[in-house]
Amino acid sequence: MSQHALHEGWVLRAVPGPQVPPEIADRAVPATVPGCVHTDLLAAGLIPDPYLDQNENALTWIGRTDWVYETTFAWRPGDDDRVDLVCAGLDTVATVTLNGTEVGRTENMHRSHRFEVRSLLRPGPNTLTVRFDSAYRYAEAHRDRLGDRPNAYPEPFHFIRKMACNFGWDWGPTVVTAGIWQEIGLHAWSTARLTAVRPLVTVEGDIGRVELHVEFERAADSPVTVRAAVAGAAGEVTIPAGERGAVLTVAVRDPERWWPRGYGEQPLHALDVTLCAEDGRVLDGWSRRIGFRSVRLDTAPDAHGSAFVLHVNDVPIFVRGVNWIPDDAFPNRVTRERLAERFDQAVGANINLLRVWGGGRYESEDFYELADELGLLVQQDFLFACAAYPEEEPFRSEVEAEAREQVIRLASHPSLVLWIGNNENIWGWHDWNWQQPLAGRTWGRGYYLELLPRIVGELDPTRPYWPGSPWSGSEELHPNDPAHGTMHIWDVWNTDDYRRYREYVPRFVAEFGYQAPPAYATLRRAISDDPLAPDSPGMAHHQKAIDGDRKLQRGLDAHLPAPANFDDWHYLTQLNQARAIQLGVEHFRSYRPVCMGTIVWQLNDCWPVTSWSAVDGDGRRKPLWYALRRAYAERLLTVQPREGELALVAVNETGDRWRAPATVTRLTLAGEPRAKTSVELDVPAYGSVVLALPAELARPDEARRELLVAEAGETAERALWLFAEDREVDWPPAELDAVVEPVGDGARVRVTARSALRDLTLFPDRLDPSAEVDQALLTLLPGESATFVVRAGGPLDPAALTARPVLRCVNDISGATSAAEGATASAGGDPAP
Repeated sequence: MSQHALHEGWVLRAVPGPQVPPEIADRAVPATVPGCVHTDLLAAGLIPDPYLDQNENALTWIGRTDWVYETTFAWRPGDDDRVDLVCAGLDTVATVTLNGTEVGRTENMHRSHRFEVRSLLRPGPNTLTVRFDSAYRYAEAHRDRLGDRPNAYPEPFHFIRKMACNFGWDWGPTVVTAGIWQEIGLHAWSTARLTAVRPLVTVEGDIGRVELHVEFERAADSPVTVRAAVAGAAGEVTIPAGERGAVLTVAVRDPERWWPRGYGEQPLHALDVTLCAEDGRVLDGWSRRIGFRSVRLDTAPDAHGSAFVLHVNDVPIFVRGVNWIPDDAFPNRVTRERLAERFDQAVGANINLLRVWGGGRYESEDFYELADELGLLVQQDFLFACAAYPEEEPFRSEVEAEAREQVIRLASHPSLVLWIGNNENIWGWHDWNWQQPLAGRTWGRGYYLELLPRIVGELDPTRPYWPGSPWSGSEELHPNDPAHGTMHIWDVWNTDDYRRYREYVPRFVAEFGYQAPPAYATLRRAISDDPLAPDSPGMAHHQKAIDGDRKLQRGLDAHLPAPANFDDWHYLTQLNQARAIQLGVEHFRSYRPVCMGTIVWQLNDCWPVTSWSAVDGDGRRKPLWYALRRAYAERLLTVQPREGELALVAVNETGDRWRAPATVTRLTLAGEPRAKTSVELDVPAYGSVVLALPAELARPDEARRELLVAEAGETAERALWLFAEDREVDWPPAELDAVVEPVGDGARVRVTARSALRDLTLFPDRLDPSAEVDQALLTLLPGESATFVVRAGGPLDPAALTARPVLRCVNDISGATSAAEGATASAGGDPAP
């Protein structure tokens, strides 16, 4: 057995057409494999970067063009029984030709293909050609043949098995790709080879079992043996001639259990599988790391409706999740290192689950391996999103082949805990005016309620399947019923104020989000508008949501003072996003265990854009990230309205009882106490308590000039409650002292408040695009101090670091004096007088 990668020597050509620019027509462009047309043209300097300014609009011709990849490689004949051309991923409508003979066609980006080519190979040079037909032409032809189906965007993404968001989304560019996007090469083998290895891992009592389902292809009809070893246990089975599969069970006594992060460790064990010939020769091998853990989904009816609780190792998990979209519109640019950075950001924000959203892709092995290592749970959507999908051929067969391959591929990963049939399509059929235009045509129901559950039940019965997100557990119920199953909350962003989150007590919120622009350094790299304005051309192009800027403005008008300039607008919209999501998460968590999960839309971006993300398209953390870290903390202290009064809620997402003294004080903005109470917190492991607050705390004398401060424990977990919106609060002019201490890779900035400071935040990327800060959104009372630790590529100007627009607080806009005007700064030592 041998493998020979075919990643070198490729060139790319556009098939002639009137839309192809003359400088590209008939030109051979060096091609990177794996890769895609856009990145090859960009590397050759033949197109502008589609992520910058409005360049995207000038490049739509790429998706309407046919492309040809070609390479020449040397081959020497051996004594192998078979030689296969293995294509791990072709994007998407491809015709593969070897030495002038067509060997196969593909029309699904989400599955691999294998073609027997030994008879076509020649000693010496060989020519391999892959032609990609326009994804648009293919999709539009099937749309015209089958009849159109409703979808969320005016693009035919639901008529092709391709990454849907390549066709644009309300956060993504329209860059319809083509190319050899995953590995390609020759595989020479004899006698037999492994075609599928599917470990079903279960734990019962003190015994862990690996039920290993092995399938193989034969080139010779003779007995073969499968051997497996894991965690010190081993087994083997001999398969007689003529048979092409076997089941082998390996039992491990007292295995170390794999846990989600925050609940325990993540021990992983190498599972090695070997296929051997009758004479003992090793024919093929397979190796993965597995984890021993159990997973189940509790959906039992109860007094509140019906539950949606994920149990791992019989422990109910409160999901503190985020939605994951492709981290780049061009997948070949997403390296393991980039994923590791993004996962570190997730872990740093106290996240324990990533939902791989159904409009993207099944992620790389790197993605799931990193999740396994870090204890990040994965909820995996099948790839259907926001559209009515046809169930006729060729789509049904492609969907089945794709689903089978991906379920088998991912079966070994302990991080994967839940399969989801689709994103919002069942909800769309109910509420998005689909039924009349569909006129009885297929829309995907057969996939979500019949085909996919059958495949998961057959191939991966150790994991639960849920037909959709959202879904309430039965076709008799509305799919977005908050009392049952999972729900999405989008009225807040689209039509209502974010305080409406408090009107819901859902069982599990799988999507909710609020927009904000990316970091300033990201904007300045991507947009050349001068001056920047919310509606300047580049800014407008990088806002893909329908009426997005109007919705941002509606949110500002409800809560915050009017911005005087772009810098104010940028700060306040980012702040409002953080406030909205923090309010929602804390509200939902306060209803534990009725609500047992939140999955915020969204962690990441695929390009520089105004969106719902916590980490922008250049990988910079927005203020939302810091708010998530606070709202998703293992121990959460929050003040919540309850039946017209206020309550202190403590949530404990650890395995230890949380006992701590707590105080709640009503203060003036000048720091003068008006009322105070003390309580003893006693919160069980994985539990919460709700403590009603006395009326004298909940009812201010002057709503515009007072706030509540709750604190608990030695680490002083703090929660705030304001009695009025910031635009109505009499915030004093910002007065502060700032001391800047240069350090090797940045600075420490210690701020002491001389007045109350609301949501003080430092934006060091405005001085150095590489700079980042350790904390944000701090509200300080007079006399309180905080230290910001800034990491940067070099020294930062102390004066600029402590002045607007780098150091900001709400007082800058509502008060008469800005932080810059009210601050005194020094480069070290004591505060300036």
